Formats: sequence, C-alpha cells, structure tokens
Amino acid sequence: MCFKKSLKLQSAIFICLVGSLLSVNCYAQSPTSFHVKLSSQVAAQPVTGRLFVFITSNPQRPPMQGPDWFSPEPFAAIEVQNLQPDGTAIIDDKADCFPKPISEWPKKKYRVQALLDHEFYYPVPSMGPGNFYSQVVEWTPDSGAKIELTLDQVVPEIQYTDSNRVKFVQRSSELLSKHFGREVVDRVAVILPKSYGTEPERRYPVYYDVTGFGGNLRSMARGPRDSVREGEAEFIQVMLTGECKYGHHVYANSAANGPRGDALVKEMIPHIDAAFRTIADPAVRFVGGHSSGGWSSLWLQVNYPEAFGSVFSTSPDPVDFRDFQGTDLYALPAQSVYVDASGNRRPLARQGERVLLRYDDFCKMDQVLGRGGQMRSFDAVFSPLDEKGQPQRCWDKASGLVQTEVANYWKRYDISLILADNWPKLRQSLAGKIHVAMGELDTFYLEGATHRLADRLKELGSDAQIEFIPGASHNLPGTVFVKNRQTMSQIFFKKYNADGTLGN
Repeated sequence: MCFKKSLKLQSAIFICLVGSLLSVNCYAQSPTSFHVKLSSQVAAQPVTGRLFVFITSNPQRPPMQGPDWFSPEPFAAIEVQNLQPDGTAIIDDKADCFPKPISEWPKKKYRVQALLDHEFYYPVPSMGPGNFYSQVVEWTPDSGAKIELTLDQVVPEIQYTDSNRVKFVQRSSELLSKHFGREVVDRVAVILPKSYGTEPERRYPVYYDVTGFGGNLRSMARGPRDSVREGEAEFIQVMLTGECKYGHHVYANSAANGPRGDALVKEMIPHIDAAFRTIADPAVRFVGGHSSGGWSSLWLQVNYPEAFGSVFSTSPDPVDFRDFQGTDLYALPAQSVYVDASGNRRPLARQGERVLLRYDDFCKMDQVLGRGGQMRSFDAVFSPLDEKGQPQRCWDKASGLVQTEVANYWKRYDISLILADNWPKLRQSLAGKIHVAMGELDTFYLEGATHRLADRLKELGSDAQIEFIPGASHNLPGTVFVKNRQTMSQIFFKKYNADGTLGN
C-alpha cells in the first residue's frame, strides 16, 4: 500500500513537471500577436473598418505609408466590426498576411505601426482624414509574443488652399449622393493660365487631365504650368484624380463606385464652365491622362463622344481584355492570370527586359490591402456586386483562374469591344478625335492590349492616331506630351483666335 502511494505520488509529480514544461514551451513558441487598442481619446463611437499592422526596416519612412509596390515589406490586416472605444482587436497568423503569416516574417529589427482605415473617400489609408493610427514602436520578431499598440492619433483633414492660379473646386454631387445614400463631395483642381488675371475678357479652351493610379489632387495642382511654347494656346487645366475608396474609379459608371462619368460630364463640367472663363464648346474641350488616367480619358471620349473635342491618352491600362497584361480574359477554357499555358509565372512589371514583379505576388499584396489596391480597383469598376455588396473578383484569389461569368460582365468596360459593337454610330462622332501613345516596352505589359485596339480600329476604318514608341517604358518621352499640346493648339486655332474669340 505504501509502495502504491509512492508510485502514485511520483506519477503525479512527473505529470506536473511535463505539464509545466509543455506550458512553458507553448508560451515560448506561441505565435506573435499584435493587440491593437482603439483609444477613447480619438473615438467616441464604435468604428468599423480595416485594421492594419505595417512594419518597415526603413528608419526614415513611417511604417503606415507602406506597402511599396516594388519593394513591399510584410504587413497584415483584418476587418473589424463596431470596435468599441478602448476596445482591443488582435492581429495574428489568422489575419490576412503578406507575404506569409506573421510567425514567418524575417527575424530582424522593425518599426511597427497600426492603422484603422474607416473613412470614405481616399484609397491610401495613411492619407484618409479621420483614420486612426498608433505611435511607431520598435520591434524584433523574436523579442516577445505580444505587441501592444494604441490607436491614439488621427490623420488630419486635407487642406485645399487656393492661390491666384490654382482653385480647388469642391461641390456636392447629386448623382453620387443619391447612389450612396449620403452626401458625396466631388473635387477637382483648376489651374488658370498666366494671362487669366490680366485679361479679364479673354476666354480659354479647357484640358481635363486625369492622373494615374495613386495620384492625388494636391500633387497634381502643385505649381502652375507656364511652359507655353510659341504657337501654342493657353489652356485652363482641370485636374482629375479618380480617387475613391477602392482606388481609381476611372470616371466610369459602375456598381461599386457609382455614376462617376455622369457626375463629371453632367455636373462638374457645366459647373466649371459657369465658374470660370472657359470656352464652353466641346470642340475645344480636351481630355487626356496617363496610365489609369489614360484609360479614363479614352473611356470618357468613347462614352461621351459629344462632350470632348479630342482625347490624348498615354500608356493606358488594358483597353482590350483579350490581352489583360498577358491574359485573355475571354479564353475558354479559362486562363490563369498567375501562370501561362506552360506553367510559368506571369510577370506584372519589368524594367526593360528584367522582371520586377510577378502577378501572383502582387495580387497577394493587393488582397491584404483589401481596398485601394490596383487589382481590387479593377474589380470595383468592372465587376457586379456580390450578395454582401462587394465587387466580385474576376479571378480566383488562390489559383488566379479567371471566373468566366465575371469576365463576361467585364465586356461592358472593354473599350476595344465597345468600339467594335457600336462603330456605326460612333464613327462620325469620334472622327479625328482619338490620339493614343504607348511604349513598346511598357513597364506593366500594357502594349499588347493597345496593339489589339490599334488593329481593331484599323479594321473598322478609323482615323485614330495610335503611336507605339520603340524602347519606351510606361514613362514616355517628354516629346509625346509636347506633341499632344501642339495638336490641341492646332485644333483650337482652326476655330478660335488666341483671345478666345471666334476666328474668321
């Protein structure tokens, strides 16, 4: 009996020791988790949005300004619903993580920052007025399993300050407000020509300039444009960003972004004509842009052919979805945007012939961003909404396989296809109006779609001017933009004198 008691006691001690060791071991190897508290000092009400943890090894850049497209560092995010003031949300390996779960992030010294993105207008979380963020904390992955961050800072309102030459226009859009069920403010920057203040009777042609993905109004409006060469006209320039929560709405009417094209053409343009000394003649109202802005401008010209006198599109996003950066979205059986027919990973960006980014890696980063990334931006413009009110994805997140039903819906935004299907009624209204320039070594492999468009327009008998520049990347030579301005000036002077009066 004493032997049995002794054996039982030894067994109990052994079990306790093993349990204690296991407990210590589990604690030591528990995955890293970020405990993010929403301070009641900045939030008086529950907040719904996307919560990020950004890290960087760069000592100069705030972590929350990431990720960098070409050199992205790890980050993670979760959706939070009604996070209470002084409540805490946890981000760990179960979160959306790029490029790998947090526990697999490289073991080196980082600077860490949390950000809660909940505002309505801006695609870049760190620029969204009213978004909450934390102080920067130093962190090394193996230094501890629990990192506490407090959201106690607020992104300030963006100040749009007028000058003699730059005027910011901010107006409530009836069309957009009706779509979203809340007031929506539309914003543009107007840059006035140098002579505007000294020649009060003079009127001017207008150039609507759409920025590429990631552009913002303040950067576009920075500094008046005075480089008017001999024989060129002076223009009022209206700067358009296309900024929205999903990224760039490209001035296309869509289920997720609302009637953006209609809001511009039916509301903003008439307001600009009334508020400034424009020549309210569509023949001398021009539109252009670069990259996503190049796509936007071409879309506006094709869909509102009577509203603009000519389009000057440079390096546009895919204008023919039979070549969406290398993928035929209409192919049957469906293709993958991640790999080609030989199983090779598709490239997304290059420098000359050197690949900089792969499609699968970039899409993974885009998925963790959730909103505001380039690929999700395409979905938001081109896709229908799902049962949760979110834009449907055109390709499967895991495999990259194109979802044929969604791709077929995208056809209504395929500029090349729209032109082919509607050419009899568009031919006359687009005559002499289409000007496109594209580099043959476009950084983002966009030249293939533009070649498709050029071939289709040639078959249709269009007089469109589509120029391919040998050796040029996404950033085209300055001579392209000089030529565009000269062409606009020539069109203007055929009908008007330099002071805006009708010519003889």
